[in-house]
Amino acid sequence: MIIFYVQYRFDVLGLHEFDSVRKRMSVVVRFPDNSVKVLVKGADNSMFGILAKDSERNDLVRHATESHLTEYSSQGLRTLVVAARDLTDAELEQWQRMYEDASTSLADRAQKLRQTALLIESNLNLLGATGIEDKLQDGVPEAIEALRQAGIKVWVLTGDKQETAISIGLSCKLLSTDMQQIIINGNSEEECKNLLAAEKAKYGVKSSDGKKNSSKSKENTENNHLEIPNDTKSSNVPEGCSGKDEVNASLALIIDGNSLVYILEKDLETDLFDLATSCQVVLCCRVAPLQKAGIVDLIKSRTDDMTLAIGDGANDVSMIQMADVGVGICGQEGRQAVMASDFAMGQFRFLKRLLLVHGHWNYQRVGYLILYNFYRNAVFVLMLFWYILCTAFSTTSALTDWSSVFYSVIYTSVPTIFVGILDKDLSHRTLLQYPKLYGAGHRQEAYNMHLFWITMCDTLWQSLVLFYIPLYVYKESTIDIWSMGSLWTLAVVILVSIHLAMDIQRWIFVTHAAVWGSIVITYTCMVVLDSVPILPNYWTIYNLAKSPTYWLTILLIIIVALLPRFLFKAVHQHFRPSDIQIAREAEMAFHEFMLDMALRRHLVVKFCDEFQKAEFAPVIERNGWH
Repeated sequence: MIIFYVQYRFDVLGLHEFDSVRKRMSVVVRFPDNSVKVLVKGADNSMFGILAKDSERNDLVRHATESHLTEYSSQGLRTLVVAARDLTDAELEQWQRMYEDASTSLADRAQKLRQTALLIESNLNLLGATGIEDKLQDGVPEAIEALRQAGIKVWVLTGDKQETAISIGLSCKLLSTDMQQIIINGNSEEECKNLLAAEKAKYGVKSSDGKKNSSKSKENTENNHLEIPNDTKSSNVPEGCSGKDEVNASLALIIDGNSLVYILEKDLETDLFDLATSCQVVLCCRVAPLQKAGIVDLIKSRTDDMTLAIGDGANDVSMIQMADVGVGICGQEGRQAVMASDFAMGQFRFLKRLLLVHGHWNYQRVGYLILYNFYRNAVFVLMLFWYILCTAFSTTSALTDWSSVFYSVIYTSVPTIFVGILDKDLSHRTLLQYPKLYGAGHRQEAYNMHLFWITMCDTLWQSLVLFYIPLYVYKESTIDIWSMGSLWTLAVVILVSIHLAMDIQRWIFVTHAAVWGSIVITYTCMVVLDSVPILPNYWTIYNLAKSPTYWLTILLIIIVALLPRFLFKAVHQHFRPSDIQIAREAEMAFHEFMLDMALRRHLVVKFCDEFQKAEFAPVIERNGWH
């Protein structure tokens, strides 16, 4: 190391890394004068307790350092306290022996290293404090604001001081000046209990019944905000405000790690849960990694809500692993969080697009495909069930085994796959512009039991139409059962394909090829199968395809089967449109407007060009300018 143009040599004898118990790290260094010192840095609450007690210098430096820490924290700086002391030869020899044994131990290695560190991390001389600016990434305030508008509750769990955490919360728009701040700083179990009880009584927070509930929200169309039902335990606003202090502003709970020690390990979790879920914002400061995981587990164990944890350092690993979905940010603090996460990203602002865009698309696709897969399999099975009833449960079959297998493997699988991957109900610009559209997932609009049973009723109707219309049309004919089976096979494939086409929101070339191509492939496969002499349905398709009745029957099946669904969708979209349908219509209107403006601009430019040519044509011709 070069200091004032003079080179010095420092030998690092050992390093004790940071852990969640000690909340500090230390290094043993041999200086050029052959003296050995231990240098320690860590959080103020873990450092002040290991300083030398009888040192007058420590008292003076401590008072100055505490004022500096308060000043740095109010400015949003991340603070660390630095201390050191000299090691005697006996202490150095004892430490080296214990450090070597602990480093090579195969059992309880972390605990032995911690005990070795505690041997030298005592009676330290305070050197001072450092304040480092932890600048927010670009787009963090906007991302947090969008997530909150989408009905997602954002909790911040940090190891910073309380003043630093509040300052960062204000800068990233997590906290606002009009919020009522509830601060819980307790030093004993009894004090924490009293603080929680007092705040619950002050803001009228009701105690939960201990049952596992979900905080799914519904939209309040009158006030244009998300409203939480009163019977749920998780809400964005207090369930009621009674007593002396009635507040209209939203609440923000701020709690430190020392209080969480008594709350999470005692019987106060229920009080914390009731108070925290009644607040719009929760900010936990000075929390250890295991406490972060404990907060996530508190929500998971008491609600049915999905939890997502996002972090960028090794101290966030336990929280990421505890949450339902873990997101790691690849930053300057290593890749431990990325390696332990389900998703990795470069910056926090990408979370906005991950949830509001891809999360919305994924929910809509999965919700619809669950219903559609139930439908396309049930309509085929029910059609065969009606045949079994008509044949008095005989062992005869109207369809070949190849047709039954190909129905799910070839005939109807390809459109399902492409629609499930490529279909988009709204563009990414609309979803980012209106974050509240994400609330469709909270309200379970894409998949719920009501939609399921409506789909099953529609499936029952379509299966009856599929079976009985051909039976009625050909009741006086002499065609065999295999010809009827060929008609049923082609009709059911065309029916489920058009059913799918009615619900596709984004038509592209691949989607057209998959949907309409499946019908062509089905007919081709039927022609090939009916050309095999050893199969019982040999040449049936050739005889049927020549008759106009065959094609008119299929057309009649499609119209009668899909007419109730078409009428239901039209009436529902006209009288009770959802937010997504309104946004889609607005999106289509905007595209038509932009197309009209582009056409008008093209016509104006073309007219101006022709006018200029006509105006200057004589001059150009006179001068020979061509």
